[in-house]
Amino acid sequence: MNASVEPAAVTATPARPAKQRKPLPKPLAFCARLCRERPLGAVGALICLALLLTGVFADLIAPEGYNAINPIDRLKPPSAEYWFGTDQLGRDIFARIVHGARLSVIVAFAATTLSIVISALLGILSGYFGGRLDMFIQRMVDGWMCFPDLILLIVAVAVLGPGTWQIIVILGLLFGIAGSRIVRGAVLSAKQNVYVHAAQSMGASSTRILWHHILPNVMAPLIVLYTTRLAAVILAESGLSFLGLGIPPPSPSWGGMLSLDGRSYMFQAPWLAIIPGIALTVVVFGINMFGDALRDMLDPRMRGGGGRYMARVKRAIGV
Repeated sequence: MNASVEPAAVTATPARPAKQRKPLPKPLAFCARLCRERPLGAVGALICLALLLTGVFADLIAPEGYNAINPIDRLKPPSAEYWFGTDQLGRDIFARIVHGARLSVIVAFAATTLSIVISALLGILSGYFGGRLDMFIQRMVDGWMCFPDLILLIVAVAVLGPGTWQIIVILGLLFGIAGSRIVRGAVLSAKQNVYVHAAQSMGASSTRILWHHILPNVMAPLIVLYTTRLAAVILAESGLSFLGLGIPPPSPSWGGMLSLDGRSYMFQAPWLAIIPGIALTVVVFGINMFGDALRDMLDPRMRGGGGRYMARVKRAIGV
């Protein structure tokens, strides 16, 4: 009789679940994506960060101050003792550049924030409500833009006088009114989306629609406008200081350094004009590169998005 041999029971060992990598925090993930997809934008972000840190910690970086006069060391070229040389009064150019960065940060961020608030307010009101309000605001903007920017700046400075806060208000109004056209165009485009019409048919108030549907979809143009306005404000302030209409001396404005010191001693001490010019060029280049990268990464049209409404729809249908 043949004995039947039963196969030995094999116990299956449960497979260990693969360790899932924890997602990076959103700021770190954004920085990694910026470095991977937009390397020039990452370089621009580093330049902006360096400008901001230099302005904040100017007293620690250059503790001797920007107006310390040392006539013995006047017009010294760049050396180990004076990295950027000295001017005609013996003042350290490195200290003046560092403290000028603080001045540029204050003027640029304050004037740009004011201009973005004005642009957003005028553009959203004009683009969303339309009608006579749109007609009135746009005709006012047309009249404002008929005059050259430089003429408006000179007249405004002549009326209000030179000074830091006067320059901030003047530049904020100048760029804010002109930038409202860009915001209005973005609002007109966002207003035609299906989810805005759906919210209106459901009886949502204008405030809710503006806050939850219109504003998120114009944030990308506002961010890009903010970064480009930063560079424009720095250049405009430097131009006014170059003409003698900006922040008065002895404040170390980069444009004033180019005008007062750089032109007078251009051949005898060329570093007085070259170093502030390089600082302006590098800062404007970095801000523009960072702004372009933010536009490419944050614009929902470039991501194929349609705001929060489309994100909810995609999650609902499993896309």
